[in-house]
Amino acid sequence: MTDAGVRIDGNRLVLPGGAGVRFVRTLRLPETGTHPLPPGLGDFPLRRVADHADTVPESWRARGGVMLPVYLREAMWLSFAGTREPAALQVGVGKVCAVSGRPWSDRLSRDPQNYVVLPRQPWLDGINSGTGTVRQFVAVPLGMGATVEGQVTGEEVWGGVQLQAFRLNATELARWREEERHRAELRRRAARSGGALGAPAPGSAPAAPGGAPGYGAAPGARSAPAMGLGVGGSMRQEVYRDERPPADWAERPAGRVFVHLVTPPQWRRITGEEPPPSPVDRAAYTRAGLPWYDYYDEDADDLAPTEPLRDVRPVGDWIGDDHEPWQAPGEQQVRPLKDTPGKTVEDGDW
Repeated sequence: MTDAGVRIDGNRLVLPGGAGVRFVRTLRLPETGTHPLPPGLGDFPLRRVADHADTVPESWRARGGVMLPVYLREAMWLSFAGTREPAALQVGVGKVCAVSGRPWSDRLSRDPQNYVVLPRQPWLDGINSGTGTVRQFVAVPLGMGATVEGQVTGEEVWGGVQLQAFRLNATELARWREEERHRAELRRRAARSGGALGAPAPGSAPAAPGGAPGYGAAPGARSAPAMGLGVGGSMRQEVYRDERPPADWAERPAGRVFVHLVTPPQWRRITGEEPPPSPVDRAAYTRAGLPWYDYYDEDADDLAPTEPLRDVRPVGDWIGDDHEPWQAPGEQQVRPLKDTPGKTVEDGDW
């Protein structure tokens, strides 16, 4: 069991050390071709499982964590904006690492790398499935074999999303904080002298587009529908290689959280709240001339995809063709990017 200091701040999860994660609604991409980064269309709401202990399934109470409502075949991405200090964040989809494709672990690995480095990695839209590309996170029910979990492990027992954060070790964290104080002082001096403010601290992330562990035993029979993440279309996005020595990171995680994915009817029954409206029509979005995004960082190295994730097939292979009309964004619509505390979230056995 790790530090239980995970909390919800609005619609943002804050893990110990300041790692912040928002789950962002977005347009679902076609499953063929490679596309720019889709826009953010608002955050998914988050609720603590412990606040609805009388209405959630028993297995969810055992795992603890939080939940969010998602529609069948709805797409999402994870925003890490607002992360204060360096963190190594593991992202699991059904307890399969979204970066390495390996089983969930309570240790960091470098070969292959099984985490993203914050705040250098500004967001993650999908699994690391190609050179310079990811395949979009798309919600799908368990039991069909369409999830990443089902395709990689041959079973679908966990679903949801798992997050686990590691801080720098005590020595490196003290060094980083001292460097941050020095950079902040330089920026204050520049401001007082009338000069330009200093450049952002190395590794600080840009604003996200769109604005607007081997723990526990496998669960028994589920008492409610469960959702997991499969994959959809491909987009241009790099998953950055960690440039720090492995010894810079703490050996044990500072905090972790299980994120349950809830169908809209289930959300209404559990929480008594109305779920968000269904996702926006992507062709209408494009016809309106609204922006898509392209992000490139010439100073960062992309992680090569691993075999388990390279071979994951899109959800359309199970559910059928995507009949929603697609209208590609015009060149002028693709915009280049870069070159209050809440209650603690309860952790459980998973």
